[in-house]
Amino acid sequence: MQGKKTYQEKLFTCFSLSERVPKDNFYRQLGGVLDLDYLYGLTRAYYGTSGQKSVDPSKKQYSTLIF
Repeated sequence: MQGKKTYQEKLFTCFSLSERVPKDNFYRQLGGVLDLDYLYGLTRAYYGTSGQKSVDPSKKQYSTLIF
């Protein structure tokens, strides 16, 4: 089953992680300009309809770009 991760801000004890990442951070800028939503349509046929959800295809592709 194809998974899709929706980002939800989480608090870590007393601070928010996104407040700690600088606005000019490369990965923050990359996430703002890189749109990988087209991958959901391209990969839908390769996922089942039951069972545990898989890794979000856009996050998987994004991780290959940054490593």
